[in-house]
Amino acid sequence: MDETLRQLVRDRADGICEYCHFPEAHSFNPFQVDHIIADKHDGPTVEWNLAWSCFYCNTYKGPNLAGWDAGEDAIVRLYHPRKDTWPDHFEWNGSILIGKTQVGRVTIGVLRVNHPDAVAVRRALLDLGYRL
Repeated sequence: MDETLRQLVRDRADGICEYCHFPEAHSFNPFQVDHIIADKHDGPTVEWNLAWSCFYCNTYKGPNLAGWDAGEDAIVRLYHPRKDTWPDHFEWNGSILIGKTQVGRVTIGVLRVNHPDAVAVRRALLDLGYRL
């Protein structure tokens, strides 16, 4: 991927992970460009298929396109940053991210967005006055 495309993806995200909304400025790990539809599923390296992602969301997402919703006994697609609107699927309850839809709930689960360590870091940011 050329640097121009990488910078476009980064700028479009405005400094936050497009999945969990963690601020890049407060991350010890470098953010990464995620293929929303992974290479292994023939997802192209083009603007509409790329998202700016924190290390953890990108690592947990991997090549996944969907996850299992045990409560509904269904396979559900993951949140798609180019096609979906974040507030339609997610909302904050303090430092906990809540899924408002099946897509939101499954995405939070697959990406482990509410891992205790992540919640603790977000709680610390809130205590310092950062707004999620």
